[in-house]
Amino acid sequence: MNPALIDTARATHEARAAAQYARLRRIIGVISAAVLLALGLRSFVLEPFNIPSESMVPTLRVGDYLFVAKWPYGYSRFSVPLGLPLLDGRIGGGVPERGEVVVFKSPADNRTDFIKRVAGVPGDRVRMVGGVVEINGARVAKRAVGGGRFVETLGDRDYAVLDQIAGGLRDDTALVTVPAGQYFMLGDNRDDSADSRLSIAEGGVGLVPSANLVGRATVIFFSLDGSRRRGDPFGWLRSIRFDRIGMRL
Repeated sequence: MNPALIDTARATHEARAAAQYARLRRIIGVISAAVLLALGLRSFVLEPFNIPSESMVPTLRVGDYLFVAKWPYGYSRFSVPLGLPLLDGRIGGGVPERGEVVVFKSPADNRTDFIKRVAGVPGDRVRMVGGVVEINGARVAKRAVGGGRFVETLGDRDYAVLDQIAGGLRDDTALVTVPAGQYFMLGDNRDDSADSRLSIAEGGVGLVPSANLVGRATVIFFSLDGSRRRGDPFGWLRSIRFDRIGMRL
């Protein structure tokens, strides 16, 4: 074979291989940038969560999808994926206020996500008296609206709670003084919520350390009622709860 043809073929092959390698590098670079951007947004700006239980009914329902803002309370090890111990304590941000809905890692295992409402902040003396929240000796306003539903007011926040069982285990609790760096959390479904009314040993979450806070729940961006059935290609569309999309928390 003509040596010149061999050299030409080799040069063509090497040029093609170099072009393919450069294209692959560009693709990997774009994918890497996209992954880093997504991780950055998820870790430091907004993270999506879905609601798997009824502990926050009627405010949140099973099948709700919501965004949790990371920056309001600053950042801790639980702001980053897998809870890697890259941060000690919390860095930056403010502190939760009574009545805000927050996502946090369960103090029992530091892995499981919980979502509750802040009832007590550091220094507060909190207890339940006959199903009514008492903070620093003052009872939180609780107005019946029917069907076991009530409207509570904490600060300037009004929100609905569900309390259908009078005299339940969680309706009367001992007085707790919330230590520095911890929070007293309550679920809006007072009959069915593992929260700060019970210790971890009793099946609750106890008081929640500041380091375990993930972020503040902000808005429902999608919601499904769970009615979709197999074999129904348009069932997912009928199961969307459009009236809940865009609800602020």
